[in-house]
Amino acid sequence: MKYKKLGNTDIEVSGLCFGSLTISPLQAALPIKRGAEIIKYSFDRGINFIDTAELYDNYGYIKEALKHINRKDFVIATKSYSYSKETAEASLRKALNDLDTDYIDIFLLHEQESEHTIRGHYEAIEYFLKAKEKGLIRAFGISTHRVQGVVDSLKYDEIEVLHPIVNKLGIGISDGTIEDMIKGIEMAYNKGKGIYGMKPLGGGHLIKSVEEAFNFVRDIPFLHSIAIGMQSQDEVDANVNLLEKGSIPKYIKDKLNKKGRKLHIAEWCLGCGKCVEVCQHGGIEIVNGKAVPVYDKCVFCGYCAKGCPEFCIKVI
Repeated sequence: MKYKKLGNTDIEVSGLCFGSLTISPLQAALPIKRGAEIIKYSFDRGINFIDTAELYDNYGYIKEALKHINRKDFVIATKSYSYSKETAEASLRKALNDLDTDYIDIFLLHEQESEHTIRGHYEAIEYFLKAKEKGLIRAFGISTHRVQGVVDSLKYDEIEVLHPIVNKLGIGISDGTIEDMIKGIEMAYNKGKGIYGMKPLGGGHLIKSVEEAFNFVRDIPFLHSIAIGMQSQDEVDANVNLLEKGSIPKYIKDKLNKKGRKLHIAEWCLGCGKCVEVCQHGGIEIVNGKAVPVYDKCVFCGYCAKGCPEFCIKVI
């Protein structure tokens, strides 16, 4: 496993980041001990970096895993939608308490869109910067689904870490193409921002071309790490092989191909119908104001996710 300093921070991270949304109550809802076992297994395979968020409601998995991992050897990034001193303080306190840790390595504002949202959340940013001075967090940053979020972050030296969407089809990028996003990431990289990409498989929609999709992101020279969801030890092994060799051994592929996949629609779906418009198979429909999978017609092509402006649709 290769490790890199995360931009100008003093935080060293593995080339893979454990994306923990997939084990959480929002997706697989694994038992706590099972999820913790997978996190510990990934650590044993060299993955020293995990991404979570207050929204994921999965701090318990990481707390359990930390019973078997030296805290100083493990990098935790979390996120919240804090917009004020009070909400920021509550989010940080919750993370510290629920993870049973004295500090958070990376604290991000979740889904920032542009300098306008950054300004609108600046009271929270000021709180996190003071928390950094006290040693409660080591670095501050933002996650974003927008090219503009990446570009506008360059106006703020206090934003040290970026977590943008990066995949070969640009699935989930709200305001541009993957080429636009890579240009923005290159600019941020050259300014010393730490950058770890998310959704290299487009929320599961690129799973049929997993090696091509992953290698596209792996070969972008401006990323320090790639966050990818993992729900089993087989998936950990597959992703480690992808990072190190660019391919997955056949015996692991065969086991993963036996896993049943399903379309997951997040609860924040607005029912806009854009997913229905782009689906050519009748695999999704709007029912009572929400998108609903039509399982006997869905072919997991990923077009619906690309059409969703809120990135509500994933394959799990």
